[in-house]
Amino acid sequence: MHSPTILLDSPAIQRTISRMAHEIAERNTASVKVVIVGVQRGGVHLAQRLADSLSTLWGHPVPVGCIDVGMHRDDLHQRVSPNISPTSFPFDVNGKTVVLVDDVLFSGRTTRAAMDALNDFGRPQAIQLAVLVDRGHRELPIKADFVGKNTPTSLLERINVRLREDGGEEAVYIEKL
Repeated sequence: MHSPTILLDSPAIQRTISRMAHEIAERNTASVKVVIVGVQRGGVHLAQRLADSLSTLWGHPVPVGCIDVGMHRDDLHQRVSPNISPTSFPFDVNGKTVVLVDDVLFSGRTTRAAMDALNDFGRPQAIQLAVLVDRGHRELPIKADFVGKNTPTSLLERINVRLREDGGEEAVYIEKL
């Protein structure tokens, strides 16, 4: 295995999250209708950071939740048992603008599963997608509204996101398989 290449170091991750929060704020003038939902597991910490940044920009708390997509995946038949993580919404999604947050956008299948899971909880007015890294290779017609970094990759590469909340050194890196 080759040594990983750093795409974003800790200061770059902070700047990227701040920029994405500003983009979300610019697009959503009705700030009280915006809720943030992190996709388990990679999007949960990013969702909290975006919500914190947006709370500072807007001057009011931004509700944040998390959603598990394990039972909505289209590859359930290929897995022995799905990994299930908590889903938590301390708010009603009906009529809200839900900003769905994940760390890496790849095939689009996790995003599709997240939208299916979200619809089990109500009918949002709109769903927007925010991802830290878009690596390409879409299998479904899904495009992020807010992207931290576009990084075209080969199928022989993997993007790893390590945040301070996960422990260890914070960075986003790419490695060859």
